[in-house]
Parts: sequence; structure tokens; C-alpha cells
Amino acid sequence: MSVRDEAQAIAAELAALRHELHADPELGRHLPRTQRRVLDALAPLPLEIGTGTSLSSVTAVLRGERPGPTVLLRADMDALPVTEATGLPYASRVPGAMHACGHDLHTAMLVGAARLLCARRAELAGSVVFMFQPDEEGTDGGGARPMLAEGLLEASGEQPVAAFALHVASNRLPLGLFATRAGTAAAASDTLRVTVRGKGGHGSAPHKAADPIPVLCEMVTALQTFVTRRFDVHDPVVLTVGLIRGGSKANVIPDHAAFEATVRTYSAEARERMREGTRTLLTGIAGAHGLTAEVDYRDGYPALVNDPAETALAARTVTELFGPHRYLDAAAPTPGAEDMAFVLERVPGAYLMLGACPPHLDHTTAAYNHSPQAVFDDSVLPDGAALLAELTLRRLARDAQAPTG
Repeated sequence: MSVRDEAQAIAAELAALRHELHADPELGRHLPRTQRRVLDALAPLPLEIGTGTSLSSVTAVLRGERPGPTVLLRADMDALPVTEATGLPYASRVPGAMHACGHDLHTAMLVGAARLLCARRAELAGSVVFMFQPDEEGTDGGGARPMLAEGLLEASGEQPVAAFALHVASNRLPLGLFATRAGTAAAASDTLRVTVRGKGGHGSAPHKAADPIPVLCEMVTALQTFVTRRFDVHDPVVLTVGLIRGGSKANVIPDHAAFEATVRTYSAEARERMREGTRTLLTGIAGAHGLTAEVDYRDGYPALVNDPAETALAARTVTELFGPHRYLDAAAPTPGAEDMAFVLERVPGAYLMLGACPPHLDHTTAAYNHSPQAVFDDSVLPDGAALLAELTLRRLARDAQAPTG
């Protein structure tokens, strides 16, 4: 029986696990109930299992019966602070929490891949590390870096030669379509926090105060000019001011005002220029008005960069396993961010998207990931598990067949 056929044979079990996870979502780094379900699902398998100390991670190692390198497979497990409005029979039972980004599917897929690969342990030429990660959404600052700090890449005794992950989409992609690209596949995500300090006063006498409000407004518009006039359109920057705070009453000039923005970049060079350029621009505007600005540019997740060779392997595997109609070479990276980027900074690999929009919906208009109405179809579960397993088998076999001298 093929990997794909075996995955279909356990599809109902994967869906049942996914529904359990979906109905009981948890946020951030500490996911005790989710961790327990993953541990219970993995318990019958011949795995070496460890758990995190600073977060509820699970790291499982499968050692093949033949010598070879290590491949890492990753799934994120956390939910979002969203109140679900899907009406599904297995909808969230936790107020204010929802698996609105499909991490319940990712977790079930990785459990499925572990089962498929354990069944092929005798032919496995090397080891597999299964990375079950909390807090991809960054509720508590992110989960990939703490797992790396706790020895994720040494779990099998040697550094992995490749790493792979999948992410489902509730819209944008048709059901069952895999998509990825070599090179930058997702943006870096940073946060810009700015406080403008002046001198408060009466709204009727602004000349006797130092009003931070118009200076802040000038900064917001100047930033938009900055990103369109200082950066190449082929290496773009997205900056969105999502929060402004200032003042308490219409006739009171406050002594300070503040705003926060998200910044998305696709290259290390653009990221560094934004980090330095925003500080120069904003302190200059404040100074020109006789005020001061405190500029705090905080690095978040780096750009996610797919290795060309591992991406080519992923594309070839999808095409041969499911057919060429199931693969899309993405024309551009996504402006979303993903902390799998920290793993791919240290291990060559590939990160793929998988369309999971239910067939009765139009993927071009369906609710986006993170929406209270976002829904994902169970039919992608066995395909995701099969792809992760097949990628591992092929990647390990490639090194096993390589000449040694």
C-alpha cells in the first residue's frame, strides 16, 4: 500500500483528533490540554518523546533501522484570541479562543505523518524529528526560538539536513492545491512603537504648548511617503499604523501621543534600512517642531526563506504524489509572517501552503485565516500527512544513495 493510500486509511482518525483540538483551543506557549492530546496520540508509536520546559512543546524522534541523516517536520499547535462564529458541530467550547488559522489541522497532519513513517521504520535511512510547537501566533512572544534554545536541533544527536512544514489556507487557494516558491516565501514582521513628547496646554492657545498630535499625524503620512520613495518596488515594504493614542478631551492639548505600526519586509537589507531610516525620519520630524520622539523598532519574525533544492524536492514530490494540477509555483511571497523562519535560518528546508477551503465555498471570497468565520476542510488531512511522510522518505533516501567517496 502506498503512503497516500495508508494516509487515506487513517483519515477518519486524523479528523477526529483535529475536531478534539478544534473544540478545545489554547493560546500562547502553554497548551497543557493540547500537549496531552498529542502525547496520547503518539504514545503507541516507537518514538523518543520529550517535552519543553519553558513551553508546552513536544519533540519526538523516530530512529530508522538504517543509518542516515535527520529530517525535521514541524506543526504549530496554538490558537488565536478570536470568538468562533462558524456554527460547526465541533466549534470552540472556549470563550474567546479559536483555531482560526488551521493549527489544529497542522497538528493532526503531523501526527498522521508520524504514524505513516513509524510504519516504515525498517526502510527509513536516518532519523526524523517531529516538532510540535506552541505559540506560532506570538501571543507570548513566539514558540520556535524557545524550542531551538532548548535543543530542538540536537534532539536526534545531529543537526537536521532538511526541515519541512505545511500551512493550510481557508481562502486564496483552491481545495487541495499545494503552493510554495524558492527563496523568500513570507515576510519579516516587526513592530514600530513611537512616542512623541511635547508640552500640554489649553486647546485655545496651542502657541503656548508643544502639541504632539499634529506632529504624530505628520509622522504617519511621512512614513507612507518614506516606504514608497526610498524602497525598490521589487523589494517592497509594507507599513501599517494600526494604533494611535493621544489626548483625553477636545480642548486639552496632551503632553504626549503615541502610535504603533506593523512593518513587513522581504529582505535583510530592506529590514535594516527600515530599522535605521524610521528612527532618522521620526526624530527629525519631531525635532523640526521642537518636540522629541522615542522610537522603538522591535524585531519580530524574520523573512521565511525556502532553500531552492529542498523546494524543488517538495514541488517534485507533490507533482508525483498527487499530479501536476495539485501544485502551484507561487509568483510572490506572502506578506504574512511565520516563525518557522527561525528554523529555516539554521536548516535548509521548504514551507508550503495547502488550500483547505471547503468545496461548497468560493476560495476567492471565503473567510480569510484569522477570521471568526474561517473554516477548513478535513479532506486535506490525509494529503498533508502523506506529503510530509513522502518528503521525509525521499529526502533521507537521497542522502543514503549519494556517493561517499
